[in-house]
Amino acid sequence: MTVDPRLVLGEPCLSHKLEAKLESLTDEINFLRSIYEEELHELQSQIKDTSVIVEMDNSRNLDMDSIVEEVKAQYEDIANRTRAEAESWYKTKYEEMQTSANRYGDDLRATRTEIADLNRMIQRLTSEIDGVKGQA
Repeated sequence: MTVDPRLVLGEPCLSHKLEAKLESLTDEINFLRSIYEEELHELQSQIKDTSVIVEMDNSRNLDMDSIVEEVKAQYEDIANRTRAEAESWYKTKYEEMQTSANRYGDDLRATRTEIADLNRMIQRLTSEIDGVKGQA
């Protein structure tokens, strides 16, 4: 039978070790906190001694009319190019559709001619069949 060493030494020994460890960690946290606060105060004092000067050059005059005219010209140019591209695209599509319609029209005429030829052949064969039946 084995005996747990904590039972022999007793819980108070373990408790004292943990308390000592806690106290050591608390001291370390307090030390680091004091270093942080000191560095923070030092940085704040450096910032107080720094000044920033901002200068703006307002000597140039903005001619809003010319700016508006320039932007208007740019938009008109874009609109004209877009309109030209759209017209070109529609013209191309129209030509493609016209070509397709002509091709389908040609195919339809050829099919009608073929059907007419087949109907004439059917009539001729029907007449021949009737002639052969009449001879029999």
